Formats: sequence, structure tokens, C-alpha cells
Amino acid sequence: MLLAAAIWGFGFIAQKEAMDEVGPLTFNAVRFAIGALAVAPLRLFIPRVKPAPTPEGRRAERSLLIRGSILLGLVVALASAFQQWGIVGTDAGPAGFITGLYVVFTPLVGLLIGIRTGLATWLGCGLAVVGMWFLGVKADTGGFQIDIPSLLVLLGAVGWAVQVQIVGRYSPKTDPIELTVLQFTVVAITTFIAALLIEGPEQALGIGRALREATWEILYSGVLAIGVAFFLQIVAQRKSPPAHVAILLSLEAVFAALGGWWLLGETYDERTMIGCGFMLAGIVASQLPRFVGRRAPISQP
Repeated sequence: MLLAAAIWGFGFIAQKEAMDEVGPLTFNAVRFAIGALAVAPLRLFIPRVKPAPTPEGRRAERSLLIRGSILLGLVVALASAFQQWGIVGTDAGPAGFITGLYVVFTPLVGLLIGIRTGLATWLGCGLAVVGMWFLGVKADTGGFQIDIPSLLVLLGAVGWAVQVQIVGRYSPKTDPIELTVLQFTVVAITTFIAALLIEGPEQALGIGRALREATWEILYSGVLAIGVAFFLQIVAQRKSPPAHVAILLSLEAVFAALGGWWLLGETYDERTMIGCGFMLAGIVASQLPRFVGRRAPISQP
């Protein structure tokens, strides 16, 4: 999960740079298609999870796999679209910290499916809201003005929190390679259709041009950020509860900020630094019971 966090954190750089050449939805459609193609050959080296011993059990497993893949695919398509639209107008570092708020949102989403949460989560939410105020509301324009790109990235973070909970529910009961490839295929198809409708046929069908002009960004995002990192997450969550996984994945925000400073030369003003600080504090506070070794007040359904 630490490796996945590093890949995703530096992935914000590739996502930001690619927007100079490719439309957000077209970029997502191509990289998720590449991600599916990157993971599929793993079947040659990793045996399939042992199926159920009865025909009824195998039919139930297939039904679960299809249902989980479609559900995950639709959620990931929405989350990645919001994130990519927001990144167009947001620096990589702040976008990483805003996305990192899904660590706070994950147990909150869990409340909707009967997973209890505790005081630490609400404390984390309060700190995160303060951080979002500093990042998402600009006070230097003669009056307060909402930063729409930051809010779009925030909507993406809510989507990633939903995705973590869905993976936690389906990954222990399905084959990780099949679940990964099928959900990426759903994302690629639905996002490509959306690109045709929103960005236009010329942009969406210009895949060859996109690959030529943003080759390394698309390959990094498709092979590593989509193929490798998502597969690592699904494998890890076969044995770990969603909120435990979220602790390590929260470091994605730190890697994004480091990458923005190192590779893109981004500089962050005082307001941005204060906002990122509050959000990082919220992320840590929401997971504090685990850091100090106490049993988390969150149980699997």
C-alpha cells in the first residue's frame, strides 16, 4: 500500500502534464484501457483463486464478480472524471491533499452500510473542512470566491472513499485479477462514451495523437497508477479492512506535494500551506486510534 501511495502521488504529475495535450475524459479512457491490458497478462503467472466446490457456489461467485466490477467501474469512472477535471485548474500538490481526504470520508461512507465510526473521525472531518476552506475559498479577489477546481477534486475524493469501501466488500470474495480487469474495462468503455458526448468525436477518437503527444504521462498513468497500484490495493484489501488500508494510502498526498515541487517547480503560498497542514492533520486525526495501538471503533459488516 505504501508503494501504491507513492505511485498515485507522483501520478498527479503525469495527470497534470497530460492535460496540456489531451482532454480529461479521453485521457482517462485511454489510461484505464491500458491499465486493463497491463493487468490481464498477470493471469499467466498468478493462478486463479480457487473457485467454490459446487456449481451453485461458482454461479454465485460469477454473479458477485460481475456485480462488483460494474459497480466499481461506474464509481471509479465518476471519481476519476471529477478528479481529472479539477486537476486542470489545481496544482498537483494541493490536488493530492484534497484527494487524500478520502481517508476521512472512507469511514463516513461506511456509516451508510452499517460500519460504526468514532470521535476521531469527526475530529478529522472538522480539521479537513478548515483545510478545504483555506484551499478552496480564495480571499484575495476582493471577496470570498469558491475555487471550483478544488471542489471538483473534492467530489473525486468522495468517489474514491466509496471505491475503497466497495473493494473491501468484494475483493475477499472474488479473484483480484478478474475484478481489476473487468472494472477497468467498464471505466474505459463508459468514459470513452462520455468523451464522445462531452469532448467531441475529434478529441475522443484522436487516441493515436494522444499517445504521441503525452506518451510517458499516459503510460505512467495506465501501467503504474492504474494497472499496478489498483491491483496492489485489491490484493491488500483481501486481508485488510478499508480504514487500515486508508492509513498508508493517505501518504499519497505527501508524495503528490513532493512531486509537484520537485518535478513541476510548484511553489505554495502561505494560505495553501496552512490548508494542506489542516488537511494532513485531519487525515492523521481520523486514524489516530490505530496509530496509538488501540482497537479501531470500526467493524466490518
